[in-house]
Amino acid sequence: MLITPLAQDRIKSLGITVTTGEEAKSLRQNKKPDFSIIALGCDHTGFKVKQMIIKYLKEIGCTVNDTGTYNEEPANYPEFASKVARLVQKGEADVGILIDATGIPSAITANKYKGIRAATCYNEFSVRSAREHNDANILVVGAVTLGEGTIKGLVELFLNVEFLAGRHKTRLEIIEKIESEQFCNS
Repeated sequence: MLITPLAQDRIKSLGITVTTGEEAKSLRQNKKPDFSIIALGCDHTGFKVKQMIIKYLKEIGCTVNDTGTYNEEPANYPEFASKVARLVQKGEADVGILIDATGIPSAITANKYKGIRAATCYNEFSVRSAREHNDANILVVGAVTLGEGTIKGLVELFLNVEFLAGRHKTRLEIIEKIESEQFCNS
């Protein structure tokens, strides 16, 4: 693999780590993440991708709570986004993953629930930022906008990146204060 100096600079500025050879192989050994119960939901556009994610999660030893949809018939994303958000909100799932065409509408829906921090992610930088800085508890991806290989990599990263706390914890406390002022008890 050849990475030009310009590409190396861009990679570094985005906070992406590139590994090759044995180091990369050892990182990809299907290590079980800290999260063991994953709530998963999708609309019809995300069904095939959801099946791939379920297979991957089971391979690494996670328990999957599949909230649907269960086929490619037209389905309403708010129903599945709500199911996943409720499971995470109640502590019945450690984190959630939602899949629709773009990742945007399911994130909007899930974020209507107090305590939910659903992040639509489209690359490694957005996943890392969502977890490290925002302690995102639901990953949302677009089945039409991203390839399956990319999505699998984003899921793997989401499950293995930890919240940094520090100054980011203060920011989350501000968000929680806004939630307590703006949301009704649910």
